[in-house]
Amino acid sequence: MYPEHTGHLPAERAVTIHQPAPLAPVQAAPLVPMQPAGVPAVASIVLPDGRVVTGYAINPMQPEPVAAKPAVSRTAVNIALGGIGFGAVCGGLVLLTAFVAALAAFIHQLIILAAVIFGGWIAVQVFSASGTRGGTTVNIRKAVIKRNHFHG
Repeated sequence: MYPEHTGHLPAERAVTIHQPAPLAPVQAAPLVPMQPAGVPAVASIVLPDGRVVTGYAINPMQPEPVAAKPAVSRTAVNIALGGIGFGAVCGGLVLLTAFVAALAAFIHQLIILAAVIFGGWIAVQVFSASGTRGGTTVNIRKAVIKRNHFHG
């Protein structure tokens, strides 16, 4: 509890006693009764059971007036709305150009597809007409007539 290496015993320590100093009494100003600026009106209410309640009317608290906001300049509003409209138009034009490019690519592919199909059809017509000239041609009318002639 006490340090071991002290040269004196605990009872030999110097003790300093502090005495509180009393404060000087404050002279209070005498209370002077003051009348309010205006005497409030006394209101009496008769309750349904016959009792009468009397008291002062309390005025409702009025909220503090709100500081008037500075008017926004009409020019500033027009500039802001013009900037918003310009941004919307630019965005719409970007989308429009993307749509036109996609539509042009689609039409280009349809033209290529039609050319391939039509070209293939023409190639089949050309090669099929020239390929049958070297083969045997059978005239069905003559065959029918010969058959009727032999059997008739």
